[in-house]
Amino acid sequence: MPEDPHMTNTSPEDYLKSSYDRYAEMDDVDPRCIPIKLDGAVPEHDAIEYPEYPDHDHETWKTLYKRQERELPGRACEEYLEGMRILGLTPDRLPSLRDISLKLDDMVGWRVARIPGLLDTNDFFSFMARAHFPSTDYIRQPEEIEYTPAPDCFHDIFGHMPTLTDPFFSNFFQYFAQTFLHASDPKEIRQLERFYWFTVEFGLINTPEGRRIYGAGILSSPKEVVHSLSDAVEVIDFEPERIGAQEYDVWHLQPILFAIDSFEQLDSEFRAWAKFKGWDN
Repeated sequence: MPEDPHMTNTSPEDYLKSSYDRYAEMDDVDPRCIPIKLDGAVPEHDAIEYPEYPDHDHETWKTLYKRQERELPGRACEEYLEGMRILGLTPDRLPSLRDISLKLDDMVGWRVARIPGLLDTNDFFSFMARAHFPSTDYIRQPEEIEYTPAPDCFHDIFGHMPTLTDPFFSNFFQYFAQTFLHASDPKEIRQLERFYWFTVEFGLINTPEGRRIYGAGILSSPKEVVHSLSDAVEVIDFEPERIGAQEYDVWHLQPILFAIDSFEQLDSEFRAWAKFKGWDN
């Protein structure tokens, strides 16, 4: 993990940049963390081929999967756990993006696109605006089991894809992407990036059984999954304008999180906020 990669002397212009953008401008940055812009089509849906993974890649998947699996009961939301069952994810071997795409398409009309790495923001949301989740198909190396700064398919598949099987969440996700592409003012784009961070990546949900996790960044992180529901975190009720103003640091455990009451609320209140801000398309 990079040591204190956030800027200590932040200019007004830097406040309009995401943490990843600021990190990418630093010296000695991991090249895997520099967003790439696609210059052509990528394999999608049933055109995605299954890689010839070495045995240690399957072992890495199994290690990561089993570690998270132990922590999720009583912490992950039921919609996520049901999505795991629907997609048929198991620790035995790396899943097939093609197979997941076929199941998502059948469930909620979403598909998967195989991408080469961390995408340029507009490319990333352009896929999701047409209900395609952009996913890598490579996994971190064994020496990066504890932490990798780069995206990999464990985060993409294990963290994100199960929740996409919920129709309210997948509808929200597609509308969010369309809204993001419609925004042009840098300040508004930063508001939307913060909203994405505190919902899709680090969101909590209130349930009759107690508070649960739905954010992919928490669900795929062994430290965050325990930390997020601890007394060390201040949890604030869901309010889009408040979320859009909340800064965050991607390199540390999150001290502030937001909780929705349902995915219906997430979808409907984001749409109302987007309309109020003039972002609806």
